[in-house]
Formats: sequence, C-alpha cells, structure tokens
Amino acid sequence: MSVSTAIGQLSASLRNVLVGEMRLIPPVAVTILAPDEPGGDQRINLFLYKIEENSYLTNQEPTVKAGNPNWVVPAPLSLNLYYLLTSYARNDPQTGNATAHEILGEAMRVFYENSVIPEHYLENDLKGAREQFTVVYNALEPEELSLLWGTFGRPFRLSVRYRVSTVQLDVLPASEQPLPQRVRTIGIPGVQAPFQPPVVLEMTPVSGPVGATLTFTGEHLDGWQATLAIAGQTVLNKTPLTGNTFTATIPVGLQPAFYDIRLDISGLFRRTFLLEVIP
Repeated sequence: MSVSTAIGQLSASLRNVLVGEMRLIPPVAVTILAPDEPGGDQRINLFLYKIEENSYLTNQEPTVKAGNPNWVVPAPLSLNLYYLLTSYARNDPQTGNATAHEILGEAMRVFYENSVIPEHYLENDLKGAREQFTVVYNALEPEELSLLWGTFGRPFRLSVRYRVSTVQLDVLPASEQPLPQRVRTIGIPGVQAPFQPPVVLEMTPVSGPVGATLTFTGEHLDGWQATLAIAGQTVLNKTPLTGNTFTATIPVGLQPAFYDIRLDISGLFRRTFLLEVIP
C-alpha cells in the first residue's frame, strides 16, 4: 500500500539514493527544486514536472480486503512520475561545463545501478509497499527539452529525464464496500433417470438374397430415427423407430458378394455390419 503522500515521499527517496550512492569528491548537494530556483553553485537537482496515470493499470476490478474477505477495496490510483535530472556547477574558463557533466554522469550511474529503489532508501511510509519503484531512463527529444526549459527564466542546461513507476495511491477506508451476498440454493435437487443412448446389438440374418428382410435388434431404440445404407444405397432415411427392433430390405440389383451395412441411430450410435448377398 502507498499513502496519499507517496509522491512527495518518492521524491525524497530518490534523493536518498543519490545522496547515499554518489561517489564524487568532494560530495555535491542533491536538491529537489524547480530548475529556476536557487540551490547552490554545485549540485544535482531532481525536478518532478509530469505525472500521468499508468495506462496498463487503469480500470482494475476491486479486490478483497486483506484480512477481511467480506469487504472489497477499490483499485488504487496508479501513477507514473517523470523527473528532470539536471546538474549545476560553475563554468571553468578552459573546460566550461565539464564539471557539471561529471556530476550528471555520476547521478546517471547511480540510477542505472539502482533501477529498483532499495528498501533502505525508501521513506518510512513507502517501506513494505506492495509495488516496486522502478527508475528508468526516458529520453527527451531536443524540441521537447528546449520547450520545457523555455518555461523557466534560466539559460538552458543539459538535462535527462527519468520515469518512475508505479506509484499506487490507496483509496480512503470510506470507499471500501461490503462484498455482495453470494446466492445459495438450499433444498433437495431434482433427480432424473440417467440418459440411456440407443444401441443396436445384432443383425439377422447375416446373409441372404436380394429382397430378403434384415432384422435389427437393440436397446433403447424407441423414439429415435434410423438411417441405413447398403453398398452406398440408402435403404432407411431417418425412419422413426418403435420398440427395440426394426427391419430393412436388401435392395434389388446387388451382385452376390460381401457388402458393408452402415447404420446410424439419430447421430447417437453408429455401427457397420457385414452382409453376404447370395444368389
């Protein structure tokens, strides 16, 4: 969780990282000021200039409150913070801005090596937060940088931008809601007979001349429909069945030989029988 003051505490935590990890001799000051505010001749400055909602974490569903499953908590406000990192130093007559460049490079090294803010540098209210605070270099286009500095009454200075994500601001307890009651059905469920699919067990006879009658016997056939083909000729086509037996006739025109009989009962049962047509 993060309190509503997390934005300011995150800025202070970034300063803690720079103060604790920069190895310049002599040490330089670390400030959190607007670029046009005075803060000393030699320093590194963090300026928070843009905040936007994290597009990947918007419209999250409420979650069950930790420790109380009967309450739900709205999703937190998830933010990305954008900082302008600027170094300051007096210009040397020979090397110009070289000292400021050294300071800036050292600060960039620190953020590169500490891309996730270490726990011991976090302000107290951020320690134990569910989210990690990731610091990522985020390049600025020259036009955007020039436009940004144009809003201040100071000469342009070399700056770089960092994005810190994600800072989540929790809602107040008043926004929590009780979990909607679950629907429960109490009583004895209805019991129905199990489904019994149709089955054809045998065909008699297994041989005979054309025009002979074939009898099929099975179980649970009543009310279903039979489709039967002999040697590709349809003999029964979705014929309604009554009882557990039905008949079909060997079609005229078949030569003496063995033939497949393909049987289908309402798409629930299929079987192939072998028939010998005799003279």
